[in-house]
Amino acid sequence: MVTFAWMWLGCSTPTTNPEPLPYYASRDFTPHWFTPDTVPEGFHAIPAFSLTDQHGATVTDADLDGNVSIVSFFFTRCGGICPSLTASLHGVATEFAGRDDVQLLGHSVMPTDDTVPVLKAFADKHGITSPQWHLLTGPRPEIYALGREAYFVEEDLGEPVDPDAFLHTENVVMVDGTRRIRGIYNGLNASAMRQLVADVKTVLAE
Repeated sequence: MVTFAWMWLGCSTPTTNPEPLPYYASRDFTPHWFTPDTVPEGFHAIPAFSLTDQHGATVTDADLDGNVSIVSFFFTRCGGICPSLTASLHGVATEFAGRDDVQLLGHSVMPTDDTVPVLKAFADKHGITSPQWHLLTGPRPEIYALGREAYFVEEDLGEPVDPDAFLHTENVVMVDGTRRIRGIYNGLNASAMRQLVADVKTVLAE
């Protein structure tokens, strides 16, 4: 699967997009068109957080600053969408290997089960060796609030969501170095992931 993901990401991927990317501030992903120097003060940005990765290192909102972050949600015992999502993200990680300004942040939606040792075992099993790919655990309310209220990763079609409901999604969100959302992508769709790679390159070139 990893090889397949890399192969499709490498086929005819544009280096950048001809047009600038919008900014997003709500779960309906209405685009807002700014240049990087005209984003209004107070426009939606990822708030403060503090989580722990598979190596036991603390990852906070400060680690988003100056980096392009590719954000996903998963759990290690998932036998459905997560293996395919992991394979897709392997292709993205390979595309940006060697860069320290592009990182992948995978948040466990079962953080009580997905402790640091469990995340490390998952990383070893799936060949996640990049120092820029962080598998994150921490307080469940914090991770769920990030997913639903900060990254807007869950498609709820405007319906209210029970905060205790399980969060499970194939969506991947791209955040720029000012902690602002610049795109959302279906992590199981090859075309969408090629677009993600192109969009990351566009943001890096801004």
